[in-house]
Amino acid sequence: MDEDDIAAVVETLRSPFLTQGPKVVEFERAVSEYVGAKYAVAFLNGTTALHGACYAAGIGTGDEVITTPITFEATSNAVLYCGGTPVFADIDECTYNLDPKEVEKKITVKTKAIIPVDFTGQPTDVDAIMELAEIQNLIVIVDGAHSLGANYKGRKVGKQAHMTMFSFHPVKPITTGEGGIITTNSEVFYEKLTLFRSHGISKTPYAVEQGDWYYEMTELGSNYRMNDIQAALGSSQMRKIDGFIERRREIAAFYNEKLVSIPGIVMPKQLEETESGWHLYMIQLDNKVLTKTRRGIFDEMRALNIGVHVHYIPVYWHPYYQELGYEKGLCPKAEKWYEQAMTLPIFPGMTDENLGDVVAALREVVC
Repeated sequence: MDEDDIAAVVETLRSPFLTQGPKVVEFERAVSEYVGAKYAVAFLNGTTALHGACYAAGIGTGDEVITTPITFEATSNAVLYCGGTPVFADIDECTYNLDPKEVEKKITVKTKAIIPVDFTGQPTDVDAIMELAEIQNLIVIVDGAHSLGANYKGRKVGKQAHMTMFSFHPVKPITTGEGGIITTNSEVFYEKLTLFRSHGISKTPYAVEQGDWYYEMTELGSNYRMNDIQAALGSSQMRKIDGFIERRREIAAFYNEKLVSIPGIVMPKQLEETESGWHLYMIQLDNKVLTKTRRGIFDEMRALNIGVHVHYIPVYWHPYYQELGYEKGLCPKAEKWYEQAMTLPIFPGMTDENLGDVVAALREVVC
């Protein structure tokens, strides 16, 4: 964040509106225009946005929703919030994203929707997913928490699916502190989303007749509104997003060039006709080549002050999901990938010196 971001927030703090004011509309317009979607509906955070999308899709008790196990838990939790059942399909070994062929195997008469995830910022094979959905009359909600600014076949991610969620947590492409948004081209979904995020309350024709003070709750919604302080920060950040994404791509290119000579490092591959937003730079550690374990390499890198991480533990490995009846072994490719995965630092503020330090440390630790 810079002084422009701080000034935008201060201006809002001095305005008459801290919430339910003009800044949220301004931010929604900035996002919808950027991705090329007709509508955008801002939420308190990415999780509540996903919950809203599942609500708008009509997911309820008895409905199954196919998604990936390699994601943050919010993706499948949003299905549970609506009473639905998450069904985990395996990933593509090259892209780490949901494999459309594996999705097709999981479709049943109970399937209501598919939630692919643009993991690491790389767009999912959304055309293949949408083709399946059209045949089976399913709704596609892309979890694009990582992919604002990414390109799919020459177009920004955010308009290809029925609904797309973007997250604005501080580590994401842009931030609102916390925040999320759903983009869509459907007026029906737009109206359901706006109703849901504000207690299910609306100005019905009857309410208008009664007077300006009157309103009616027509659905069971929640208070998931983004406030104007968040939105002011988001609008300021949106004016700089192209620069942020460009720097992330420069960092990824640097890693691609330098890591190829380090034995045992498997670098990320990209789906054809896509440009990742590079929210994460994910390598795999080839345990057939390396003599050290992933845990050993992880700990040594951290000891050298390099902020490596692992994203993510397969969702159904978590105790809560195990108690629901999910078992290990459900998605073999995803589980194998997880055992070898490690994330290297990538964010726009990294200097070239920082990048050199990461590569030097990795070379020292694994060689």
